[in-house]
Amino acid sequence: MSDDARVFATPAGVALGPIDDIADGAARNYVLQLRAGRFHGFVVRQGNAVVGYVDRCPHAGVSLARRLDEYLTPDGGLIACSWHSALFDIASGACVGGPCMGQSLTPWPVAIRDGIVTTA
Repeated sequence: MSDDARVFATPAGVALGPIDDIADGAARNYVLQLRAGRFHGFVVRQGNAVVGYVDRCPHAGVSLARRLDEYLTPDGGLIACSWHSALFDIASGACVGGPCMGQSLTPWPVAIRDGIVTTA
């Protein structure tokens, strides 16, 4: 595969950065260059917990955010696709509104280890 190929999983143990880089109740985009290609994902922080997803709308196959790190609804209660208004539950990734009913975001396993967000 070429460096420009898109991949949809990452190895475990990759340090993404300090948890403090993500505001509580917000999300952050991560792009990782791997041997097999480039991975696009995002992490949502809720207190001392994080959840990660592949940055790809199951309805349209595009990145969810038009603007960097803007993955959540204004109240921070749901993940939103800014292209087609699809809405997703933060905890499960399940579509709860919009054109993707019955579909879900692809989970990206992440964890916090010693204050650092890492792939799990």
